[in-house]
Amino acid sequence: MKQYLLPLAMFFGIAFTANAQQSAPAKNDQPVSKSRILKVDSATTTKHTVTIKGQVVPYTATAGSIPVWDEDGRPIAGVFYTYYERDDVTDRTNRPLVISFNGGPGTPSVWMEIGYTGPRLLNIDEEGYPVQPYGIRENPNSILDVADIVYVDPVNTGYSRPVNKDVPTSKFFGVNEDIKYLAEWINTFVTRKGRWASPKFLIGESYGTTRVSGLALELQNSQWMYLNGVVLVSPTDLGINRNGPVDAALSLPYFSATAWYHGMLAPDLQAKDVTAILPEVENFTINELIPALSKGGFIDEASRKAIAAKMSRYSGLSEKFILQNNLDVSASQFWKELLRDKGYTIGRLDSRYKGIDKKDGGDGVDYNAELTAWLQAFTPAINIYLRGELNYKTDIKYNMFGQVWPWNNNGNRTGENLRQAMAQNPYLHLLIQSGYFDGACDYFNAKYSLWQLDPSGRLKDRLKWEGYKSGHMLYLRKGDLATATENLRTFIRESTPKPGQPAKY
Repeated sequence: MKQYLLPLAMFFGIAFTANAQQSAPAKNDQPVSKSRILKVDSATTTKHTVTIKGQVVPYTATAGSIPVWDEDGRPIAGVFYTYYERDDVTDRTNRPLVISFNGGPGTPSVWMEIGYTGPRLLNIDEEGYPVQPYGIRENPNSILDVADIVYVDPVNTGYSRPVNKDVPTSKFFGVNEDIKYLAEWINTFVTRKGRWASPKFLIGESYGTTRVSGLALELQNSQWMYLNGVVLVSPTDLGINRNGPVDAALSLPYFSATAWYHGMLAPDLQAKDVTAILPEVENFTINELIPALSKGGFIDEASRKAIAAKMSRYSGLSEKFILQNNLDVSASQFWKELLRDKGYTIGRLDSRYKGIDKKDGGDGVDYNAELTAWLQAFTPAINIYLRGELNYKTDIKYNMFGQVWPWNNNGNRTGENLRQAMAQNPYLHLLIQSGYFDGACDYFNAKYSLWQLDPSGRLKDRLKWEGYKSGHMLYLRKGDLATATENLRTFIRESTPKPGQPAKY
């Protein structure tokens, strides 16, 4: 999996925009419009209702920015957020607060805000493909009925920006730098909103899982803020080592799921549900493929061919292709090869999507088929929503992809940090949600991370993994959205202790 993380970060962090908020004079020495100046500390509130599972839920939405300060107390950036607070709650002491991040590391929280847990949902079809007219509607599966939610856009994503071009981006752009300043920001937010007594949960998707895993310990150690739960949606490798044969082997179950979806498996496998096939493939991966790859070029020829035959059966790829690659087929090769003879490539973050390349030859795809579909649906929807329904007025461009490079990846121990946070805090629970057709943060690598998080085995009762018949954004399918949000409700309820229940072993 580690080999896919840099491309994933590049996908979510591509540098498309310049800072529109700078207060330097515009062309012809005309002053910049006030609407293009960064609102470092601002808030706009509006009142709404949403019907969730047949219940009308009134709520207040706050869209605004809270500063990031330097060591001398001077604002160096404004972090944009949207905060949803249910109105008919008189005592927020027991009302959970969910703090939500997406990934990249260069993307805002748009994806889960209007695709998953928020009170409004973008217009897409039942499988997640874009439809026109673009826009939003009510989300009948929002978790706002059971928890208040804040969606946070890290610096250079969404409307969040440094205050000026002289602020060194090294303060924000790195695994540990990101965690440090966002922990400070969360402290400010929780203090301003009076939520110190509330049960608190972090949810992150993609690179956001790296972020929230590190935040769990940083909040405890530096902000003295203790959580009840962390949710990882389509997690990265969390800095957990899997180099060599393990890294090469763990993608096979994802290959199998995707081949099943596209009807490329043998008839006896194709006749089964994907969830009935995968345990067999997982067993082969752990007990046969990893040992075979560990032998390298010294595996005997009969064993090599036997392994290739099974890999072909489980992946939809030819034995010849597998042998040509020494039993080590990369995900990028798989995206190009699986449907090559049919004239299609498959998507990276969601392999249900198909693309068309300029030529059938080669080892890599021309573009990410799923990305164009997602941007087509999400970009107009979030701009319509924030400026229209939430009445947040600005001419600053909403960065779907922000410039966050170079990003300092050194010292990524976020998986170990999460384990340590859980060991220190008996209240803290973990839920992982994965899509079977996600090729960038694949489901079996997520399972592997879960296993490695707790070598002692003594935290197992607080660790849970769930799989869905979808891709990276597992909530885009209508059926999975309903199931996944209901599972979040259950997780929040079960991770919130009863009044007076002590945090102790």
